[in-house]
Amino acid sequence: MEARGTLDAGKQSGRDGLNELAISERFRLFNFTRRDDHLAYLWVLRAMDRLRSVHQVRVHTEQVAAALNELVIAHEGVLGEGDGGTWDRLDERSLRDRLDALAEDGVVHRLEDASRAGSLARYRNRQSVYQFSELGYRAYTAVEQVLAASARDANLSKLVFSDVLDDLRALAVANRDGDRDQVYRRISRLDAAMEDMARRSAQFHVTLGEIIRSTDTSAETFLAYKNSLLTHMSDFMTELDRHLPRLAEAVQEVEETGVYTLLSRAADADERLFLLTSEKMEDWQRRWASLREWFSPQDSKAVDLREATRTAVSAVIALLRQITEAQRGGVNRSTQLRHLAEWVFRTPDDEAAHALMSAAFNLRSARHLGGAHDDDEQISSRASWWDAPGIELSISLFRTGKAPTQGLPQPVKVNRGIRAELRKTQFEQRSVDKRAAASLVRRGAHDRVLDEAETRVVLKLLTRALEARTVVAGRVSHGAGADDAVELRLIPSEAGSTVRTEAGTLHLPGFRLEVG
Repeated sequence: MEARGTLDAGKQSGRDGLNELAISERFRLFNFTRRDDHLAYLWVLRAMDRLRSVHQVRVHTEQVAAALNELVIAHEGVLGEGDGGTWDRLDERSLRDRLDALAEDGVVHRLEDASRAGSLARYRNRQSVYQFSELGYRAYTAVEQVLAASARDANLSKLVFSDVLDDLRALAVANRDGDRDQVYRRISRLDAAMEDMARRSAQFHVTLGEIIRSTDTSAETFLAYKNSLLTHMSDFMTELDRHLPRLAEAVQEVEETGVYTLLSRAADADERLFLLTSEKMEDWQRRWASLREWFSPQDSKAVDLREATRTAVSAVIALLRQITEAQRGGVNRSTQLRHLAEWVFRTPDDEAAHALMSAAFNLRSARHLGGAHDDDEQISSRASWWDAPGIELSISLFRTGKAPTQGLPQPVKVNRGIRAELRKTQFEQRSVDKRAAASLVRRGAHDRVLDEAETRVVLKLLTRALEARTVVAGRVSHGAGADDAVELRLIPSEAGSTVRTEAGTLHLPGFRLEVG
């Protein structure tokens, strides 16, 4: 379940401004996790974090080595390369190489400090000091959070709803009284509380999915915590149902005091120095919109969370019934796999073992399907199946391995009504053409404007006459076109002729048109 909703909307604008180069540069911050000695890099960063906690921002290799020696005493897992498992001056070069590698990745900044040179010899040598970069420290803390994550930390906080309700009511009072500092303090607490609740709910449902998926191998763990799990989810849903109407009323009460005024006061009291007032206003607008979506009367994220939790309760109860029935019957997936392993071990040869495993897991030989591309000339013959573009395959070929066929010829559908309608239309069209042809014979084609039907007859006959022209001594002599009612003749003439129609004028240079 996506429990965060729109809480990440405030951070989305920052991500949208990153191009591919900036994203690649930020991925470099995690290069130390992919090196062979990644544990050593991790302890070096922990030593720098230890120094940072006591306000030693810029540190020298000697200070980092001293912090590592303190970690060696406190933790047995610290890697040491010097004599006796400590980081001493024998390791200064190795430690400096690691710090330089972190500097190249952007995790730390490397600065030159000439004030540390007590003699000319030391001045000639490089006197570098190191400090965390802002993004580098975030990358380090992200790795530490992943390493410290535990499934036992997952929970749904039911106590947060009463705190959110009190803060919303206090926020409405502060906005009505014009207390800017109190508005900022309350809306900040609400934003932090909603983000924490979204994180907790997402982590809880992900962890619950992991528990349900791995129950076949850890049924005892699930049975040990089933009562606490069901009680925890039931109490959470009860508390949510009790507070949801009150929270919706509190949000509406805050909006009645003026949302724009509320957000303006929060932006004015915001102490972030590197943001403009307009940027602060946009940030608080996104935060308030995400908070409102959680407790809006319609389609709220809290309702979605309640439905997801109710579905999870049903899944846990169904899983509990399944485990109980399996234990009562003495057969579950674990026992089935053990019996199968015994059967495979007792088979006489490898072929029988492969046949038994294939039958148990429904393993079959791969059926490779292929076909010709519509434009195979654009596809290189050296292209692999992985790189070549895909083609469409029929379902019958995929399921049965047989190429599709057209099947038996289908009977021709006879629609007598449509045929009668077509005959009627053709008869009416022929009648109109006959009347137009009779009008052309009687009145001629010149010295008047032909209507649409007469023009259609003239063009049809003119096409036939042009196709039937004969050439005598390199010159076109004449041409004629006729049907059952009229004949059109093209007579060579230097003056030419002109036929006027409703659609325009038709010029025939070098010919005289006669209709008879």
